[in-house]
Amino acid sequence: MSASTTTQGNTAEYQADTNVGKIANFVDTRVGLSPIIKEFGRKIFPDHWSFMFGEVALYCFIILLLSGTFLAFWFDPTMVTTEYTGSYVPMQGVEMSAAYASSLNISFDIRGGLFLRQLHHWAALLFSVAIMVHMARIFFTGAFRRPRELNWVVGCLLFVMALVAGFSGYSLPDDVLSGNGLRIVDGLARSVPLVGAYISMLIFGGEFPGHGIIGRLYIVHVFIVPMIILALVVVHLFMVVVHKHTQFPGPGRTENNVVGFPVGPVYAAKAGGFFFIVFGVLAAIAATVQINAIWNYGPYDPSPVQAGSQPDWYMLWTDGALRIMPGNWPFTWEWDLFGLVTLPMAILLPIVALTVFIIGMFTWPWIERWVTKDNRVHNILDRPRNAPARTGLGVAAMVYYGVLMIAATGDLIATHFHLAVNDVIYLLRFLFFFGPIIAFIITRRVCLALQRKDREIVLHGRETGRVQQLPHGEFIEVHEPLDEYRRYKLVAFEDNQVLPAQQDAKGKVTGSEKLRGRLSRLFFEDRVAPVTPAELDAAHHEHAHDVHELESAGSSSSGH
Repeated sequence: MSASTTTQGNTAEYQADTNVGKIANFVDTRVGLSPIIKEFGRKIFPDHWSFMFGEVALYCFIILLLSGTFLAFWFDPTMVTTEYTGSYVPMQGVEMSAAYASSLNISFDIRGGLFLRQLHHWAALLFSVAIMVHMARIFFTGAFRRPRELNWVVGCLLFVMALVAGFSGYSLPDDVLSGNGLRIVDGLARSVPLVGAYISMLIFGGEFPGHGIIGRLYIVHVFIVPMIILALVVVHLFMVVVHKHTQFPGPGRTENNVVGFPVGPVYAAKAGGFFFIVFGVLAAIAATVQINAIWNYGPYDPSPVQAGSQPDWYMLWTDGALRIMPGNWPFTWEWDLFGLVTLPMAILLPIVALTVFIIGMFTWPWIERWVTKDNRVHNILDRPRNAPARTGLGVAAMVYYGVLMIAATGDLIATHFHLAVNDVIYLLRFLFFFGPIIAFIITRRVCLALQRKDREIVLHGRETGRVQQLPHGEFIEVHEPLDEYRRYKLVAFEDNQVLPAQQDAKGKVTGSEKLRGRLSRLFFEDRVAPVTPAELDAAHHEHAHDVHELESAGSSSSGH
């Protein structure tokens, strides 16, 4: 036996026989963790491949903390001028900041330093990818609806913090490439009317580049942002436990239950194995694929600017917004406001475009609830095709984001494909305005077509490719009926209908209500209703009649 109980008075006390059990029992009797672990271990999580992207983001964050701690031991976050004396011969004797020199030392003189630098960088890239894909899954399936609106806001904050962490991180080495990025920040700060110069001097500690920006970015990168991300992750996981996990529709799945596996031991074992898979893949990439070779760029000097310089991919859209904006066509974009202040609209308008995107992302759950007037609790997810307007808007946002990303590489596209850079920018400007509209229209039509296909499959079954002749000479294709699980998946969705503008308590239709009515018509005027039980019974009756005729034809031919 591995355990026993002893009786003290009227109370039976558990006694463990193994050393590990004794330690666990000692901690539990003094801390009282067993009820919490028991409750959390019984939490059910659905099993679907699309849910893993949130786990990937969490595991990347853990890897970032581990690798970043290692790098912090040797990184010197100062801009003090020093002469490089390390192992990299081409840089020996060159004056540079202590931050750049310590980055070179980590890469060439610290055992495993280059591997950890690259592991940290690749993990940061995958962290951003996982967050974006995870948020896309949540958006397209409607997982942001009540009661998870605040958890969606937490995810948006994690997305913003990932951008801040990435930018502050790759700016720390103080090389030419990262310095160019900081120069753009200086220009953005100075574009703010009236107080721009003061904001820039506050950020850089004086005139750009100053002498304190690396130390300030270091505090932001290793302390402030990680603490915020860690707090947001805790809040996010807490809300997932409180609200229960969403799940895709299927037999036995309702708004009041969760079908899946408990955290312990099934889900915990799978999650632990998946963590090491992510860690192993990132380690393999870091060991074999070079990234951010700072020794090729040299220490930062405000005078030169490298051709083709670009930030990491998740910051490309901010750079692209600046590049796509006209400088002086068809008129000058510097507006003189009553001779008091100059507004550099070529910089301010891209900032507005980025801000509108972020605000729209944060407020979307309330926008959709306002349009649909749906304030119900939703624990069952939508298939993207069953929400054509939302899916179209999601793809339009992806095109919007993608065009800005591509715009940041306009000069490289021109040189690699031997095109005129102006022609590339003109095309990207066209796509910036009309690409999202085209994407919305095409995506919505594709979703409606897929819904019609699903409806056809439910009513008539799956095509088998077999053609047979009926007794009266008609040729028909034999269809195979769907099983109940597949049929339920295709018919279990809500039939959202147009909600026209309605009068308020005073009998008036306000302007905002008229706008809501127009948006509702845009969302749901073109729709495909789910198959009703009456339609399904009629289709089954027709199918049974065809089967009977085929069997009769078969028996007649066998009689002859």
